[in-house]
Amino acid sequence: MSFALPRLARVLLATTALSLGTTTAALADDDIDSGVAACLQAWGSHPFGKKPGYRVLSTSVKVFGIGQASGDYEKTARPSLVVVNPGVNVMGGSEIELLNPNGWYCLRTTVNVMGGLTIRLACNAQIAMSSGGTTVMGNNAEQKGVTVMGSTTVERVGCPEDGRT
Repeated sequence: MSFALPRLARVLLATTALSLGTTTAALADDDIDSGVAACLQAWGSHPFGKKPGYRVLSTSVKVFGIGQASGDYEKTARPSLVVVNPGVNVMGGSEIELLNPNGWYCLRTTVNVMGGLTIRLACNAQIAMSSGGTTVMGNNAEQKGVTVMGSTTVERVGCPEDGRT
């Protein structure tokens, strides 16, 4: 079975694929990743110091609801800095689950084209983008990434008032 993606979706997929294929140059000992630095600056006060260690969540890509999702299910006793590599959703539904209550999540970016993307975030977790967000003909109230003709939402889970864990 074959199908044709709309031109906008093809262009965005090609651009995203090119950006995902690039690698970050080696950093000097006294430098930190610019994306991590942007998140730390966005938070202002944080528990990580000047050269924090961090984990990285893999890239997730879904087209028409088919593909790999991304999530962090580890629960740590101390604050944990987690860099979330790009999440791409085209013409379908997708979730990114960031469920560590002590997680400080630094999103590289999300790209959502003609679909619904939900970021499920633990109640006490922190979240920031390493770059600005934008919305074209869609709903992205918290400006988490790029949304074109779709909806991107952040849903807090595990909060005492909602009864979920």
